[in-house]
Amino acid sequence: MDHDFYRARMICADINSGYKNPEEIRDLLEILTGEEVPDDLVISQPFYTDYGKNIHFGKNVYINSGCQFQDQGGIWIGDNALIGHGVILATIDHDLVTRERIISPIHIGKDVWLGAGVIVTRGVTIGDGASVAAGAVVTEDVPPGALVGGIPAKILK
Repeated sequence: MDHDFYRARMICADINSGYKNPEEIRDLLEILTGEEVPDDLVISQPFYTDYGKNIHFGKNVYINSGCQFQDQGGIWIGDNALIGHGVILATIDHDLVTRERIISPIHIGKDVWLGAGVIVTRGVTIGDGASVAAGAVVTEDVPPGALVGGIPAKILK
């Protein structure tokens, strides 16, 4: 895992060094993830991840600048998802008593919008068509079509 961690850092440094057009970024993401990424995926620089091999992108996904993906547990992003500036997707946590790592995947459905500065914690599924207000901390699953916001995020609509 250490090898993959440092490999991901090197590829992210390459992604973030100087201007890269969307095709160049997608080429580097294919190396990072080890799988083909959709031709319509757009990621604005800078982008950070600590592993890379466990990120899976749907079609027509847009990820704005400054996002950080902690992906050891796996991150699935559905078609037409919009991810705002500075979003953090964190699939790892630590037990407060034992200090052991707890790893769980994050699933983001189709047509989801995550506002700027959103944090999604391990094990969360965000249902199709849901929206998460800027600055929210999502610690529980979000039903399809819901609007959530706050710390911790609660259903607003």
